[in-house]
Amino acid sequence: MLIPSSKNLLASIALAALAAGCGTADKLANVGQQPALNAIQDPTTTPGYRPVQMPMPDPVQAHYNPNSLWQSGSRAFFKDQRASQVGDILTVVVTINDQAEIENSTDRSRTESNGSGVGGALGTAIDTVFMPAGAAASNIGSVDSNSSFAGEGNVEREETLQTTIAAVVTQVLPNGNLVIEGRQEVRVNFEVRELIVAGIVRPEDITANNRIASEQIAEARIGYGGRGQITDVQQPRVGNQVLDIILPF
Repeated sequence: MLIPSSKNLLASIALAALAAGCGTADKLANVGQQPALNAIQDPTTTPGYRPVQMPMPDPVQAHYNPNSLWQSGSRAFFKDQRASQVGDILTVVVTINDQAEIENSTDRSRTESNGSGVGGALGTAIDTVFMPAGAAASNIGSVDSNSSFAGEGNVEREETLQTTIAAVVTQVLPNGNLVIEGRQEVRVNFEVRELIVAGIVRPEDITANNRIASEQIAEARIGYGGRGQITDVQQPRVGNQVLDIILPF
């Protein structure tokens, strides 16, 4: 009879095998063909999309100058060409150059010794009446303990990414900030490189040529990866991934 843990293990393996079979069938059907590009679509209609909700200040009454020739918020005499409304496009300059090095060392040691006994006349009486041969009340008990611990860790990381991508304004928040999202796919031979940028920007941070730096994006989500033959070779097989998850050793 199988124990519950064994049943769960077999069920996990069966599901993984089924998923692997479906993935294998799809790959076999696409042998010799280039990876397909995703269709252009409205980001707000994709599964899992949810409008961004952030804490907002109290609404401020708009102030208009009817006799002024200067448009509020403009940097030029004519209409401001910077992105400001849903559907507008702006360029995101992605610059990531992170380096981190962390090194920790810990060394701990403790030694402890305790003893107890009874001496004098009382100790002699206890030795005569209660203690077995070869034992003395002057040394009834003793406790010795010794523990030590040593640990060392080292982390080194370096990431560099420089590129540009056009993003679309998908939402205008009540305080005027813009929610943007941009996706880019480039296919070279049998490999597709994907770049995704999303976040919240201030209209004041958008330059006059309608560009914004990635470090000025709040709640930034930047993803750079790929799919295709090279990516498949770099990934462990499905069976190895399943075993890495379920095996306790």
